[in-house]
Amino acid sequence: MTRSHPHPHSHPSRRALLGGAALTAFAVATGAGAGTANAATGTRTAAATTGGGTWPTEFPLPNGFLPEGIAIGRKPYAYMGSRANGALYRTDLRTGEGGILFAGGTGLIAVGLKLDHDGLLYVAGNTGVARTHDSRTGEVVATHQLTEPTGHFINDVTLLGDRAWFTDSRAAALYGVPRGRAGTVRTLPLTGDWVQLPNVNNANGIVGTPDGRALIVVKSTPGELYNVNLKTGHATKITLIGATDVVNGDGLYRIGRTLYVVQNRLNLISVFRLNSNATTATLTGTITDPRFDVPTTAARFGNRLYLVNARFTSPQTPETTFTGVAVPI
Repeated sequence: MTRSHPHPHSHPSRRALLGGAALTAFAVATGAGAGTANAATGTRTAAATTGGGTWPTEFPLPNGFLPEGIAIGRKPYAYMGSRANGALYRTDLRTGEGGILFAGGTGLIAVGLKLDHDGLLYVAGNTGVARTHDSRTGEVVATHQLTEPTGHFINDVTLLGDRAWFTDSRAAALYGVPRGRAGTVRTLPLTGDWVQLPNVNNANGIVGTPDGRALIVVKSTPGELYNVNLKTGHATKITLIGATDVVNGDGLYRIGRTLYVVQNRLNLISVFRLNSNATTATLTGTITDPRFDVPTTAARFGNRLYLVNARFTSPQTPETTFTGVAVPI
């Protein structure tokens, strides 16, 4: 495992094979070594070691799974969704073993995921749809038609207040689904500094601000962060300090005022420090890893971030291998 400044490279790891959607278990035995700091550059490097009783830092996913989203709750289980058929896969982070939780189906897609404290798993479904699953059984609890199927890309989700908020990469709006209860989906048009660009992915990853009063949205193209007012939808561009942009920004994860921005095709996580009202973000470091192969989204358990490798630059076939990886924070 390595941490470095942005000279990333990809190195797919060896992994077990899975055929079909059988409940097949996997395990790996890699662990993290201690990190060392470079005072001249402000970057960190951590050596990879072979595990001895530690939780694995890499685990396999089914061949052809086409992962993108990952969610982790209070228990050591990671949930990942499939772009191939909307399937859900659950991995025990203590062992790296996992299996299919929801088999998916024709026409279904699962991208961004978030797990609520009540065990409900909110899933962004791309084609105008969001779903809610029972994280214990995989059962579909509800399907939410957020928009018409065409011309939209429901991409990611975060939980804030009484709603799950979904981004739409192809339209200037966010959608709020009531959490754990019946109710009306709220459409929040994006205004203010937000300019929707045609024929590219705009809004992508999303998290709440530290004070819980607004949302932070990454605009993948051209690589900007926005602070979105929950009441009005007014989007204020966040000033970046120490970075020109966050191009290819995908998943967002926040711990206090520290914001992690996964920049997928750069094989990079940029780490920012937000000011008190989340109107500026100062770059404090970057995280790279030789096992990154177009990571998309991140979730946290303990002192690690877990990410899935979407491998967008590799053939997306039923035989393509995929992994999840962990890096220390």
